[in-house]
Amino acid sequence: MIRIATLGLLMGAMVGLPLGARADESLEAGYAEVDITPALGGKRPVYLAGYGMNRKATGVHDPIMARCVVLKSGGQQIALVSVDLIGLQLPQVQDIRAKLPQFRYVMVSSTHNHEGPDVIGIWGRGPFHRGVDDDYLTLVVERVAKAVEQAAGNLIPVTAHFGTAEDESLVNDSRLPIVKDGVIRVVRLDKTAAAAAGGETPPAMLLVQWNCHPEALGSRNRQLTADFSASTVAALKKRYGCDVLYLTGTVGGLLAPPRGNVKDAAGNVLGEGDFEYARVYGEMVADLAAQAADRAEPLSLAPFTICAKPVAVPVENALYRMARAVGVLKRPATLWTGDFERMGEPMKMDQRKLPSAVETEVAYLRLGELHVACIPGEIYPELVYGKFQEPADPAADFPKAPLEPSVAELMPGPKWLMLGLANDEIGYIIPRRQWDKHEPYAYGKEHGQYGEINSCGSLTAPIIMAALKLRVAEGQALPAKAGE
Repeated sequence: MIRIATLGLLMGAMVGLPLGARADESLEAGYAEVDITPALGGKRPVYLAGYGMNRKATGVHDPIMARCVVLKSGGQQIALVSVDLIGLQLPQVQDIRAKLPQFRYVMVSSTHNHEGPDVIGIWGRGPFHRGVDDDYLTLVVERVAKAVEQAAGNLIPVTAHFGTAEDESLVNDSRLPIVKDGVIRVVRLDKTAAAAAGGETPPAMLLVQWNCHPEALGSRNRQLTADFSASTVAALKKRYGCDVLYLTGTVGGLLAPPRGNVKDAAGNVLGEGDFEYARVYGEMVADLAAQAADRAEPLSLAPFTICAKPVAVPVENALYRMARAVGVLKRPATLWTGDFERMGEPMKMDQRKLPSAVETEVAYLRLGELHVACIPGEIYPELVYGKFQEPADPAADFPKAPLEPSVAELMPGPKWLMLGLANDEIGYIIPRRQWDKHEPYAYGKEHGQYGEINSCGSLTAPIIMAALKLRVAEGQALPAKAGE
C-alpha cells in the first residue's frame, strides 16, 4: 500500500480498436525479459517508491525486471507486459505503444513493487521535490519496447490451459470490512507436439495473476528488489523449466503479505523487513500457482477481440491537485466535463481551481475463452467479487450509494483474469459505499481508515466499473472476426 499520496494524475488516449483473429489459425506465443534496474552511484540518487519520502537506494539485492509474453493468431499480435515498478504511468505506456505500431494491442501492468524506483514523483527528498529520474523513464520505455520485439521474435506454437487455486491465508487485509482475494489464476502455455523435443509437451510459459502488495521488505529496506515476486518467478522457473510472467491483480483494500504463518525451515515465524520472509512467502505463492497450473484445463485463446478506450476520472484529492501545481506530478489534467466518456480541454494554470480530471484507460480483452479485465489502479476486492457489506456502515460518507457492478458478474465466462495497475496507476479504487473521509468515521474509529488519501476521489469506483461494463458489452457485441 502506498503510505503517502500517490499519483493518480494520468494522461490517456484512445488505444486499441476492436480486432479479431481467425479461430482456425494456430496460436503462437513468445517470451522475453529485460533488466530495467536503475544505475546507482550517479549524481542523482535513486529514490525508492512507496511508504515515505527520501528513501534512497543503497544497493541491489535482485534486479528490477520487465517481462513480456506476445500472443499471435490470425496474423495479429498482442503483448502482455509486466514491470517490477510501483505503477508505470499511461504516458509511458503510450510511448511504448508508439514504438510498436505492428502490434494491435500492448498491455503494460505494474506489479506495484514498493522496493523499486520512484516512477511517479512523490517519493523524492521532500514534499516539493520530484523523485523521478526522467532519463530512467526513457530507459524503461526503450527497453520494454525492445523486449516486446524480442518476444515476437521468439514465437513458437503453443496450446493453452487455464487453472485456479485458492488460499486466503496467503493474503492479509488490514482495512474493514475484511474482504480478500485469495484466488490465483494461471494460464499455462504448452509447447505443441511439433515444437516439443522428443514428442513431449512441457510448459513453455506460465502467466500468473496474484493479488498482493509486493511490500514484504517494508519501509526500512534500502536495496532495490522485486520483493516476493522475484522468489515466485524463480521458484516456478525451477519447477517447470519455463518462462514466467507475473501479473498483479487485486491489491486494494490493503491486501498485503500475511503475518504469522510464514515460517523458516526451523519453524520460526518470519515478518516484514526480512529478505528470508520475502523468499519464503514468494515460494508459498509459487506452490499455490503450481496447484493451479497442474490442474489447468484446455483453453482457447483465439480469436482476439480488444476494447480499450480513454476514461476521464475527476480528481477530488487535494493532495494530488497540489502536487501537480508544484510540479511534483507532471501528469496533465483536463477540465472535468461531468461525463467520463467525454474528455475535457487541457487545464491551464489559471483554471486550477475548477473541477479537474485525468485521462486513464479501461480495457476488456476477449481472447477466445479467456476474458481479461484491465483496471488502471488498485481495485478493492469488493469490486471484484461483489462481496459488499450489507447494510453499509451508516457512518460512511455514502452508505446508500448504488452498488457498483463487480468484475466477476461482468466477465462473460468462468475463465478470466483481473489485471490491476494495467496501463496506469490512479491509486485506490474504493467502493463508494465504503468511502469514509469525513466524521463520524465508520466502525466507530477515531480516524478514517487508510485508503482515501491515495484515491482520486469517491467517484472513481463508479466510473471505472461503469466503463468496464461498457467495454465488455462492446466486446461481446462484436463479431468474432471483427477487425480482419
